[in-house]
Amino acid sequence: MKNEKLTQDEYDALNEVARGIKGDRVSACVGRNTKRLAGLKLFSIAHNGRISLTDKGQQAIFVRRCILGLRAVAADPSGKLDADVAMFLGKKAHILPRPDDSVYDITDKGRESLVDIASQGI
Repeated sequence: MKNEKLTQDEYDALNEVARGIKGDRVSACVGRNTKRLAGLKLFSIAHNGRISLTDKGQQAIFVRRCILGLRAVAADPSGKLDADVAMFLGKKAHILPRPDDSVYDITDKGRESLVDIASQGI
């Protein structure tokens, strides 16, 4: 089994490729992480050298955003969440919107997930 735990630098490279690479050259961040991320099938490298994000890479970014969103709600219920993250966490019963919809409460299931995530070192 591969070690698929990503570093912050690798997440930065994923986010940069997701935004789109301008020009012919990649940044140093993308360059130093390309081999590992392509090996994990998070990047796809075309024959012409263009780097793009795979579906697995997009999923990794979304999961990371959900984890950070859940932690943000646990720390500050009045924190702002992206609509797609809030919808996903709500569907999975990790957060509950308060009646005014601008503030979220973390559920017991959400707290259990945070403990599980912390125990995995993510």
